[in-house]
Amino acid sequence: MIFNQLVDEVLNLAIIEDIGTGDITSQILVSENLNVHAEIICKEDMILAGMPFVKRFFSILADYFSSSDIYIEEHCKDGDFIEKGKVVASLTGNAMFLLAGERIALNILQRLSGIATLTKQFIEKIEGIPVKILDTRKTTPGLRFMEKYAVKTGGGYNHRFALYDAILIKDNHIKIAGSVKESVLKAKNSAVYQKIEVEVKNFEELEEAISANADIVMLDNMDIESMKKAVRIAKGRVLLEASGGVSLENVRDVALTGVDFISVGCLTHSAKAVDISMKIRKVI
Repeated sequence: MIFNQLVDEVLNLAIIEDIGTGDITSQILVSENLNVHAEIICKEDMILAGMPFVKRFFSILADYFSSSDIYIEEHCKDGDFIEKGKVVASLTGNAMFLLAGERIALNILQRLSGIATLTKQFIEKIEGIPVKILDTRKTTPGLRFMEKYAVKTGGGYNHRFALYDAILIKDNHIKIAGSVKESVLKAKNSAVYQKIEVEVKNFEELEEAISANADIVMLDNMDIESMKKAVRIAKGRVLLEASGGVSLENVRDVALTGVDFISVGCLTHSAKAVDISMKIRKVI
């Protein structure tokens, strides 16, 4: 796992937000030099995601406390299917340090494992169909790197990371540019990027996108029959991405239309956090 400055900044902000000047409850009740052994336990079936971020968090927290690291023994790895009741990891170290970091560490694991678990459910729904499930930019501000990592951990694929790394012409761009064809041609003439994706809402706009040599066309909120017709119109001349209103209930039907990609915003904006807890097992 390669960490970037943004991730470290987010983890530092989490420490400031939740710990601040210190855990006043533990300062009253826990001896400063007490060491403990604890376990992280999953309380429902899930796909694990986030352990590299948790390990990084405790490393940063050690510097914050001017303390030695918590020793973490991983019993499972990211991407594993974990059954309810299984111990994900064991932690050994200073009790005050561990208690201070408990909630942030669990928040990371619960959020990312929830995303990975939901993504895996979508992947299972399209088994046997040659289509890719993509995430979107509908992520928690500041947590995109982590959340898109969780999508990949669950078996999905990342769409563009941000506004700066790919051209995606959407309805508001088209409104300003005048038409789908004009938008695509202008983007093509910029010679900045090789691939141009454009959103369309009807067959007329699809024909414009194809005639302008767009590389990928996003079919915006089309119903199943319309997507099937769009696939027939495209005839392999352009890659097609289905977008809008995709759920676990209809994703297989969408995949069977013949589109190449399906973007699913709910992977990140609506994934339910899984239930994970930390229990101190022994005072050392």
